[in-house]
Amino acid sequence: MTTTPTPELTAAITACLDGHWAGTRQRIRAEVDPHTVLLPAEGSLEDKRAATTAALLQLAEQDLAGMGYAETGGARNDVGGTVVAFETIAALDLSLTVKMGVQFGLFGGAISNLGNPEQHAAWLPLTGSGELLGCFAMTEVGHGSDVQSLETTATYDAATGEFVIDSPTRSSTKTYIGNAARDGQMAVVFAQLITPDDDSLPDGIEDDDPTHRGIHALVVPIRDEAGQPMPGVTLGDNGAKGGLPGVDNGTISFDAVRVPRGNLLDRFGAVDAQGVYSSPIDSPGRRFFTMLGTLVRGRVSVGGGASSAARAGLTIATRYAAQRSQFDGPDGEVTLLDYRAHQRKLLPAIARSYAFAFAQNELVETLDEIQTADPADRDERAQRELESRAAGLKAVQTEEANRVLQLCREACGGAGYMATSGLTQRRMDADVFATFEGDNTVLLQLVAKGLLTNYSKAIGSLNMTGMLRFGATQFSGVVIERTAAKGFVNRLVEAARRRDTEDVVMDRAWQVECFEFREKHLLETAAQRMRRADRGTEAEQFAAFNDVQDHLLLAARAHIDRVVLEAFAQQVEECEDPALTELLDQVCDLYALSVIEENAAWFLEHEHMRPAKSKSVTSTINALCADLRPHAVTLVDAFAIPDAWLASTLLDGQDDAGLVRED
Repeated sequence: MTTTPTPELTAAITACLDGHWAGTRQRIRAEVDPHTVLLPAEGSLEDKRAATTAALLQLAEQDLAGMGYAETGGARNDVGGTVVAFETIAALDLSLTVKMGVQFGLFGGAISNLGNPEQHAAWLPLTGSGELLGCFAMTEVGHGSDVQSLETTATYDAATGEFVIDSPTRSSTKTYIGNAARDGQMAVVFAQLITPDDDSLPDGIEDDDPTHRGIHALVVPIRDEAGQPMPGVTLGDNGAKGGLPGVDNGTISFDAVRVPRGNLLDRFGAVDAQGVYSSPIDSPGRRFFTMLGTLVRGRVSVGGGASSAARAGLTIATRYAAQRSQFDGPDGEVTLLDYRAHQRKLLPAIARSYAFAFAQNELVETLDEIQTADPADRDERAQRELESRAAGLKAVQTEEANRVLQLCREACGGAGYMATSGLTQRRMDADVFATFEGDNTVLLQLVAKGLLTNYSKAIGSLNMTGMLRFGATQFSGVVIERTAAKGFVNRLVEAARRRDTEDVVMDRAWQVECFEFREKHLLETAAQRMRRADRGTEAEQFAAFNDVQDHLLLAARAHIDRVVLEAFAQQVEECEDPALTELLDQVCDLYALSVIEENAAWFLEHEHMRPAKSKSVTSTINALCADLRPHAVTLVDAFAIPDAWLASTLLDGQDDAGLVRED
């Protein structure tokens, strides 16, 4: 590599990573003072919760979190800006990040996306300013992923014009609810809506119990001005967790709690004064999934936040490895980062972090475009693609973040195990990201379901010969959902098909073709197995589906791997600076080849690579690690995380508290 690390190169990389909302990221980095908002390492659970709440209110006062709620009081806030704020703060403190997400992304986001203009005006300014702290009360003791089966009820009483909120069973208690144990004043409560009439269902639609309208959301006060539970509301504390000590997760149950009819967030389902239900969406199933789809912002935020925390860990571990000497070599002491084994730990992880950053930027832009569009102009297919991609990226990003933070801890030896390393708390805090906003296994199944649906629509009732012909000629163009890099990637794939690729592991076209072949093969074979699962009794169908689950998860993961590579490849293609292009091109190579190497057994089993090619992939990764070693610190410095945010005693120039020394 001829590129020389320079401050100008670092700044150019940062500009690429920061993307469309670079100004928001820069403002947060400049204006958030870690001395006043960073969670203290010592202190009781109450101390840490109080500190996190104070930090949240400080960010709200500086308008660094709500992104427009306070000024407009409207639904069209800066959607992309709120996600980017969450992601940026995640490099500093995940307790504060999650507290932000609950307040502005979940509570405020639910009101924004599910409410009407009057509700926006009443509650969003207070939410954005931090005067009204709220909860997002969806998960129950008995129901996490299965939202449609929630047991909390909201029954309309036409005589009083109120909804009566009840937790009829122990398993209907809301649990793990952020802000519930200490700070929440109101909650957006997801409940089964029950109305007194049975005449409002459209013609032709039958229901065993037509008065049950499915899951809807209502705004319910849970504490009075003195901080005491409202009548009929029972609040509990989940207590200490494995991480996120600054977040007050708790339980909520309801016993005949009454709220005005106007507290129903009624964008997708309204009840008039007489109790007659109406909705712009006739199908209960479609209505449910449309409502949940508007809440996709939280899922996008969680994936980005996890990746941001991983980037903080990589910054600490890489800079430590570049300065920590270990044993003598022929030319004196050797730093950790000079060892190939250490390079193999950190550099592919850095490459993946870049890949996820570019894929996340693309996802946030899509989210912002869809959620700020006029509802009448929204594309349902684009919304479904957004939901699928958000689910898949969240699953893969959070899994990678947990892997990388553990890797970084180990890469720093015993020093990395110290609380002041800046790694252990991040590792504990990021753990739950694999679970909330959707369990990762469930999310990947959702992705696979979407892929199979597209596949089924594309092939229809084709026989086996037709399927094979279809697979050979149309799969890429019809079934594979392209990213923004559609034209560029199509050209790469076609180029790979027109030439001998035996010795071109550094060829982007060959890399993309490998990713696409894996996705295509896994999806086609999963679809064939699922077709067989459609036969037989219900029990036989379930057993057949259960048997194919691992296959579906692999197909979903292959899909997301391909999406991420395309986003990275497109970013490299758009670079105009030769030095920047050269460096990012090699980082992209390292990402692509590390994924191929990780799946080498699969490629060999399916005869898409010969053993010699597999060995070439491994030797090329080693060569890339050697080439990128002089740029390792540049690559993590380009994440632009302020030193004081890292709060690590492993880095030069920091005191025992992990903050940059002034001298």
